[in-house]
Amino acid sequence: MIYKEFQGIELSSLGLGAMRLPVIDGDDSRIDEVAVKEMVSYALKEGINYFDTAWGYHGGNSETVLGRALKDYDRESFYLATKFPGYDLENMGKVEEIFEKQLEKCQVDYFDFYLFHNLCEMNIDGYLDEKYGIYKYLSEQKEKGRIRYLGFSVHASYDTFVRFLNAYGDAMDFCQIQLNYLDWDFQNAKAKVELLKEYNIPIWVMEPLRGGSLASLKEEDEARLKKLRPEEGIPAWAFRYLQTIPEVKMILSGMSNMQQLKENIRTFETEKPLNEKEKEVLFDIGSEMIKKIALPCTACRYCISKCPMELDIPGLIELYNEHCFTENGFIAPMALIAMPEEKQPGACIGCRQCESVCPQQIKISVAMSDFADKMA
Repeated sequence: MIYKEFQGIELSSLGLGAMRLPVIDGDDSRIDEVAVKEMVSYALKEGINYFDTAWGYHGGNSETVLGRALKDYDRESFYLATKFPGYDLENMGKVEEIFEKQLEKCQVDYFDFYLFHNLCEMNIDGYLDEKYGIYKYLSEQKEKGRIRYLGFSVHASYDTFVRFLNAYGDAMDFCQIQLNYLDWDFQNAKAKVELLKEYNIPIWVMEPLRGGSLASLKEEDEARLKKLRPEEGIPAWAFRYLQTIPEVKMILSGMSNMQQLKENIRTFETEKPLNEKEKEVLFDIGSEMIKKIALPCTACRYCISKCPMELDIPGLIELYNEHCFTENGFIAPMALIAMPEEKQPGACIGCRQCESVCPQQIKISVAMSDFADKMA
């Protein structure tokens, strides 16, 4: 197992994410505890020492099951991470209540790593609002040793990201972002990496396989990769890509069975970052995947000057592309909730003035109508 140094401790480069644990009869809330215990035992034996869960995973049962699975092991032999569920605005005033319950569910006296969960446009104001006291409370728990390292996960736009860092960046020990070779450009992950470098904040990676979409590719694309590295599995290419980014300290993978766990552990026995030629091929494959679904907006912003409703058309197209590529998901709905109704895609009046100046000849009015229908 590869290990990364972080503030004087050694973290396994691969962490076991508990969002996609094995379940019974396809019911996400019914976790197969026997299988989980076997996976946790194998993971620890093979050198994984980082386990990541959250309040809402598996219908609220992930923390409880993972806590029971880890209870049999020396508390100093693993690092446990969970998160404050700010993705639900009703939780904003309940930070103490939820934190205490999480300790109880996980059967621990402290969390090694604790995160503001899913920073986004919908919850940024709540996270920054002193009346809720979320940062104040969590900082106090860190001072008491009940949190060792404080961080945040983010699905926000660049501007929202900056707002949070301007407020709390100096106090954040780490940041968890969605990072993979497809999202390097598609979600502008490269800008987030550069921003975190400015703040000297180490990077934790979520969705290295983009929800499994990078675990298998088209036959011709897999052949291109096999020609370069015959011995490398397709999922391993996504992990090897992340090994080229020095700021990455932790790569989380939500493994659903023992086979996935074993294959990933085998990948992380060695560090084999990609060379420039290999990265070029991988980016080309990712670009082709996106082109088949995404609208080719370059954010030139010519359209905005023509829109009588003053919509942020490039921003809306970016959300539309994300929503279409992931076949729905939570990122776009949460971002739109934070917008005034008159700035949402449904506010488009279909005048098509924007289309008259679009260099990419995007049918913007059609996209906005479709986006509004998808959100209905």
